[in-house]
Amino acid sequence: MSPKVSLLENPSAAAAACGERLFALVVDARRARGTAFIAVSGGSTPRLMFEWLARQSFDWKGVHIFQVDARCVPPGHERSNFRMLREALLDTLQFPAEQIHRVEGEAEPVLAANRYAAEIRQVLEPGLGELPIFDVIHRGMGSDAHTASLFPGEPLLADRTGVAAAVWVEKLREHRVTLLPGVLLAARHSLCLACGADKTDALWEVLRGERDEIRFPAQLGVDRTEWFVDRDAAARL
Repeated sequence: MSPKVSLLENPSAAAAACGERLFALVVDARRARGTAFIAVSGGSTPRLMFEWLARQSFDWKGVHIFQVDARCVPPGHERSNFRMLREALLDTLQFPAEQIHRVEGEAEPVLAANRYAAEIRQVLEPGLGELPIFDVIHRGMGSDAHTASLFPGEPLLADRTGVAAAVWVEKLREHRVTLLPGVLLAARHSLCLACGADKTDALWEVLRGERDEIRFPAQLGVDRTEWFVDRDAAARL
């Protein structure tokens, strides 16, 4: 099995294509189970997708939105992933508060991670000893091939049983909360949106290079992930 890669002309086109696929998977999940549980990532390209989603005529009934990861800052902070999601999508749609599940970035990081993991389990209701299963997880990829807030060399990349955890990102000198690999791998569908010339080398390593998830965390579930990339990111493919 090899990754499915959709090559688009530019970031806006890639964001729209990823958004269209997200809608289709939400419809399928809702038809099958009555609800849809999705987790989304932050960043400049995801913002393009959220703004595209907000412009479409779509029934969001029964859709619960979670965060893949979040910086440990208050929700109104300029670096807050949740603030970006709210401004680009949720406020426009007047999304029901009971369908929004955010990381409490203003809390102490470990406490925030534990609360978030508990809320995920409460809403998704996995069986005893099982991991929660999201219908769709939307991920990004950094220029260093990190995904979620799992950076190269992170010990938590070996964790296949936890739901969420606090991480200290040394290169950025900041705390974050992130979903863990077991949850990322358990999702029914994974979409990765990666655009820009700064992603060119990382994308080649992730899709064509040696398999090494510790060095290239975006390889987590790579063959089951649908990739939406622009021409700049795909220049070496």
